[in-house]
Amino acid sequence: VGHGRGKMAAGGAADAQARFGHSVKGLLTEKVTSCGTDVIALTKQVLKGSRSAELLGQAARNMVMQEDAILHSEDSLRKMAIITTHLQYQ
Repeated sequence: VGHGRGKMAAGGAADAQARFGHSVKGLLTEKVTSCGTDVIALTKQVLKGSRSAELLGQAARNMVMQEDAILHSEDSLRKMAIITTHLQYQ
């Protein structure tokens, strides 16, 4: 009778080990999936930040171009004011 119990104990241990291995595999799969999701989220955030920096650079370039146009307009207005003054004296 004791001999039968030894086989059951060995079978039970093997069964427990199989359940443990299956549990570990499940946890690893869950962690890998979670890590993959985190990497995707991080990649999206980095790309978003990169795009933001690109848009800020474009906005800065546009402001410089507008500033040049404003300075040119201001110079033209000053010259027209001088011409207007000369014409008034004539």
